[in-house]
Amino acid sequence: MKLKKMTSAFMVTVLILGLLAGCGSKETSGDGSKDQIIIGVAMPAFEDWFTYLINGMEEYDEQHDNVKVDMVDAKNDSGKQMSQVETMIAQGVDAIVLNPVDTAAISPLIDTANEANIPVVVVNRMPDEDAMKKIYAFVGSESLEGGTIQMEKVAEVLDGKGNVAIMNGTLGHDSVVKRTKGNKDVIEKYPDMNIVREATADYQRSQGMTLMENWIQSGGEIDAVVANNDEMAIGAIMALEESGKRGDIIVAGIDGTEDGLDYVKQGKLNVTTFQDGYGQGQSAIETAMKAVNGEKIENKFVNVPFELVTKENVEEYLKRLKK
Repeated sequence: MKLKKMTSAFMVTVLILGLLAGCGSKETSGDGSKDQIIIGVAMPAFEDWFTYLINGMEEYDEQHDNVKVDMVDAKNDSGKQMSQVETMIAQGVDAIVLNPVDTAAISPLIDTANEANIPVVVVNRMPDEDAMKKIYAFVGSESLEGGTIQMEKVAEVLDGKGNVAIMNGTLGHDSVVKRTKGNKDVIEKYPDMNIVREATADYQRSQGMTLMENWIQSGGEIDAVVANNDEMAIGAIMALEESGKRGDIIVAGIDGTEDGLDYVKQGKLNVTTFQDGYGQGQSAIETAMKAVNGEKIENKFVNVPFELVTKENVEEYLKRLKK
């Protein structure tokens, strides 16, 4: 009788432990693999150019039944994004794809994720050197390359001589530093090309328009306006057209947004360089899956190259945006 009671008690204990173990583990298939991989994606915003990134990630999600992409919008609030990523870590997602609001603020988040054995892939906005050492990979386009390709085409159109005005994006951003450096590295190769104006328009069309208006009012000859993105370039075009000063001034942008490509098609924007946001989004999830599967990668920088766009090939890129 005593032995029967002990046996029953033992079986109940085993059953409880088994249930607890089941509650704490993720569902697996018969071969021991996970039925579904959860990738947490932290975006700075669900608008503007970021929609191309989002589309690429969502299409990967739709094409793979074993992958679930959980995406959150920080509404450009760094504190909100930190809280969202902390929640992902607490929920035990399999990997995190992070497009930072503030690249300088992400190192502690990466440390926390690493402690929980959750790999982090940063996309689009390159983190600093310290954070790069801690993440699985960075997926994006090399901004230095974008600025170089852009200015090389402008130099070709200007036949290697002329006065150039540079519109910077939001100061402090890695993309601004590198795109502008790419511009200046090219200009240094041409003794007859000079930078006569340089100021920030914060990546905004309205500010690009205001800055161009100020440059027009201050006088001086400008042969080319080279902007760190399409939005500022479009603002410059609007100001030049309204003032009747467009003439033969060359205007160049970067990113290849839908509006930017439309302006190229119309012959208003002479040059842009296409940043493949859709490709970055797809590649970010693919790279996160490699991390989940324990694959080792040779290079932490997964480059999605910039591509030169002019009126001659713009139709190809318009089709790519609409797929």
